[in-house]
Amino acid sequence: MFDPTISAIAESNVHPMEGNNEAIATSRFAEIDTVSTQLLGSQLDDSYVRQTVEVWESSVQSLQETHQTLPDLIVSDINAPTTIKAGTSVSVEYTLTNQGEASVGYWDSSYTYFYLSTDTTLDDGDTYLDYDYYRSGLAAGESRNESQYISFEQSLAPGNYYLFASIAVASFNLNPSLDSYSIKSGYGLINAAAAVAEAINQEPFADVPDLGGDSWGADLVKAPEVWNAGYTGEGVVVAVLDTGVDRNHNDLKDNIWKNTGEIAGNGIDDDENGFVDDVYGWNFASDHNDTLDVHSHGTHVAGTIAGIKNDFGVTGIAYDAQIMPVKVLGDDGSGSYEGVAQGIRYAADNGADVINMSLGGSYDSDAVRLAVEYAANKGVIVVSAAGNDSDTTTMGHYPAAYATEWGLAVGAVDDNNNMAYFSNHVGETKLSYITAPGVDVLSTTPNNSYDSYSGTSMAAPHVAGVIALMLEANPYLTDAQVRQIVAATAENSQFIA
Repeated sequence: MFDPTISAIAESNVHPMEGNNEAIATSRFAEIDTVSTQLLGSQLDDSYVRQTVEVWESSVQSLQETHQTLPDLIVSDINAPTTIKAGTSVSVEYTLTNQGEASVGYWDSSYTYFYLSTDTTLDDGDTYLDYDYYRSGLAAGESRNESQYISFEQSLAPGNYYLFASIAVASFNLNPSLDSYSIKSGYGLINAAAAVAEAINQEPFADVPDLGGDSWGADLVKAPEVWNAGYTGEGVVVAVLDTGVDRNHNDLKDNIWKNTGEIAGNGIDDDENGFVDDVYGWNFASDHNDTLDVHSHGTHVAGTIAGIKNDFGVTGIAYDAQIMPVKVLGDDGSGSYEGVAQGIRYAADNGADVINMSLGGSYDSDAVRLAVEYAANKGVIVVSAAGNDSDTTTMGHYPAAYATEWGLAVGAVDDNNNMAYFSNHVGETKLSYITAPGVDVLSTTPNNSYDSYSGTSMAAPHVAGVIALMLEANPYLTDAQVRQIVAATAENSQFIA
């Protein structure tokens, strides 16, 4: 159930990095580790390791011709958390020692392979996790402390495991009940069935059969479970800050927000909001009231949020919500930070409950940051795409990076819930980051057409739709409460049965 203190409680339960675990040497690793670094992997059966060795084969041969004695590198004193949550990444620290008679140079890279085992013996049935390599100078007899982030799959069953790194091994317990946060996927896949139920202090809604086909995105975020409970986004306004929206599309036209305070075409600012004839929003890219979409990006986003449930096309995550078109990007798909900031404030001042921004740039704009804060203080939930730079962090990608304090940042996954190769990861800085479907997503495009697009731009509207469902269920939720509920009910925070 919703508890505003749960974040602090859960955080205190996450086990920090603790002292050295006793190293357990195995005969297999002892045998492998006595040969040169480059030859280390060649005795393993893992195909990934074999490929790595093949790449370095020529450099190894050159090294053997120039060195009478090769470096003899070992790993010891491996440190890892005593408790790890499935589906997350953790830092593993270890000591790399050159106990040979030759120095390690640039071409003498040390590859440290990490494996997961249920016992203290490494065999062919154990799981290869990752590798680390060291390319700096390491003199004979010298030691260096190294670290590597290792990811643990969501499918891992609870229990005790052993983490192998050369001859060192650390044991830990996989605790499925910890509130976990991954530097790759943040809080993980959003769960509408759990989040909406939590918003009204109920247990997660019961599973329903998947719709399948082009509705795989809705299935993945568990939207049909929420629809089955009677929530469809009715009464909630979602502003789409984008290239505009084709409000005449047959799958959108009944769900387009209309400024009822304006009389169309009379040239008067009837509602005195500072914008003349803004019946269907405002165009901040060109400073007029035409918000129609020529580009297609904004219309695609709108369909994922609130495509009408009917016998054709697509069904949005919140298929009874209203879309407020706010055009902040021109027909070429580009815009200004000032235009985005103005669009945020317009949406917040004219009745939007949620703002979707499937856009971004690398500049930290005071105007945009202050606008996001302004919207959050008015109770408007800002949802931003994390970016498509294949970066290890969302920091430096704005406005998503502002999710350290307000709103939500969204990364993309495919239909198997695998992180999309293009999606920016969350990185070391903790922010309200979740994931949602963003690969080959079918949605509306201008002139009553449909197309499949990929990007974190496609993931963000899935989350905006879920937020609309939450706000229909509980319209009094604040920005902070929505952020907390989404985090607490997302995939990486769920108890694994």
